[in-house]
Formats: sequence, C-alpha cells, structure tokens
Amino acid sequence: MTIRILRTLVAVHEHGTFSAAAEAVYMTHAAVSQQMKALEAEWGIKIFDRSRRTPELTPMGRALVARARDVIAAYDGLVPGILGEDSLRGTVRLGAVPTTLTGLVPLTISSLKHSFHGLMVSVTPGLTNTLLHQVERGALDAAITSRPEVLPRNLAWLDVAEEPLELLVSPNIESDDPIELLRTQSFIRFSRHAVVGEKIERWLQETGIEVKESMELESLEAISSMVLANLGVSIVPRPCVRHMLSHPLKHLPLDRGNLYRTIGLASRNDNLRPRAIREIHQRLLDAVALGVFNPLTLKQASEG
Repeated sequence: MTIRILRTLVAVHEHGTFSAAAEAVYMTHAAVSQQMKALEAEWGIKIFDRSRRTPELTPMGRALVARARDVIAAYDGLVPGILGEDSLRGTVRLGAVPTTLTGLVPLTISSLKHSFHGLMVSVTPGLTNTLLHQVERGALDAAITSRPEVLPRNLAWLDVAEEPLELLVSPNIESDDPIELLRTQSFIRFSRHAVVGEKIERWLQETGIEVKESMELESLEAISSMVLANLGVSIVPRPCVRHMLSHPLKHLPLDRGNLYRTIGLASRNDNLRPRAIREIHQRLLDAVALGVFNPLTLKQASEG
C-alpha cells in the first residue's frame, strides 16, 4: 500500500465513480479499479459494494476513507513539520472563486513563487460552497471565497477585501438611474448557486424590484461581454483587483454603497501549514493594495 493508493481511494469517495476519480488523479479507469481491488485483497475487507452498476463504498469503506485522509494529511505535513516555520515548500492546494482568477489570484501566486522558489501552488476554481466543502474534507488547504452567511465551525476565516455590488450597464445606455434600469432593461443574473448570487437575489426581493431575467451566468467575464453587447444589465461585485483589459462599461453604485460581499481566505482550524496560510493571506492583502492587474503591478508583486 502507498500514499498514492490512499489518495486514489479518497478520490473515488469525493468524485463518486471510478471514472471521475481516474480523471482527477490522472489514471485510467482500469488502473483505479485494479488499485482498489489490490487494497481490498491486502486488507482482507470489502471496501466497495460491487452488486450495483456503479460500485459504492461500504460502511467499512467510508470509515477507511476518513482514516486515509488523516494519514494523507500527516504525510503531507511531515516535511513542513520537520522544517518548521523557516521554510515554505511543497504544494499548496488553493481554491478560488472565478471572479478572483483574473487579478487577485495571479498577483498573489506570482508574489508567493518569487519569495518561495520551492513552493508550488495548485489552483482549483469553484463556487464558494463547493470550495468550502473541499477545504472541510481536506481536499484543499485553503480557498479564496465569498464569506457565507454561516461559516462551518471547523473552518477559520481571514478577511481580504470588501467588494461593493454594482450595476453593469452598456455605455450605449444614457440613463444612470440603477433602479429604473433594473426595472426596464433585461436582467443578466449572477448565478444563484454562488453566495454573491444569493445576496443579489435577497436584495432584489427586499427592495421589491421585479427584473426581466434573460439569462443566468457564473462568469464575470461572460456577464461583462453580454452587457457590452447591450443584451441587458447585471449586478456584480466590483473586483478588488481589476484587470487592465476590463470592458469599457458603466459601473453604477447600488444602495448607497452598503451592498457588498466580503472576500476572504478559508482554511481548517487544524491545518498543518499555518505559515503557508499566513503568507497567502498577506500576499492577498498586498495584491488588494495594488488594486489592478497589469505588467507594472505584476512586477511589483514579484519583487515584493
């Protein structure tokens, strides 16, 4: 038995099928199946119920997954634990909501890699609730997300920035009245599966504004392109780190600036890489202070 096989077992549990797990760990379906059969033979227990079309973990299998996570976490923390606080190396698994991937995240990672040459940062995109669940399970070391209404009790949270919600409007529209535009123009909705999408929906209900919804999208870039094409207006967070190639749109404030979302860094209370979390958080704050992603700020971030 190896750590790699334990990682495969956890991947099967997390992704639900051998095929999905194989893709996640860069193996073939046959190789995953062979590893799981070898694990059952070595331990002499039935980990999967193969009487179903899709093999499912038995109660014993689910219990082993929990222990396997502990073993993997201990293994991943072995070298950092020996090296202590004076060194930062290895791979940090970082999740990030899509709106942070074009500015905040690249500036942050660039700064980290310049300071710590032995550090690798893998990035997993996703929506807040999905990423927080992955952090809880130990599949991610930390995640940059919107702050949810209720933070899971076993997670720690570090604020990074407040992003006001604003109305994106095509420059071809003359009106600057956000309420009028919400009532008269087609509405391009930010996905309600996202925490910020839920916040937008609550605000619309509380203010009694009925919108003419035309589409629902998850990507800020896609929404901006639709607005630029004059296909509607949309409520979105104003990124704490703007991209230099942002579309030339009108940005109208809502609710006198009192409507916003909080971006932060979530990690487990018992995480094994406290210094990595501290360094990531500081580099996030540094990126927010720069405020824009362009060649100059990228150079500034890299040079510290």
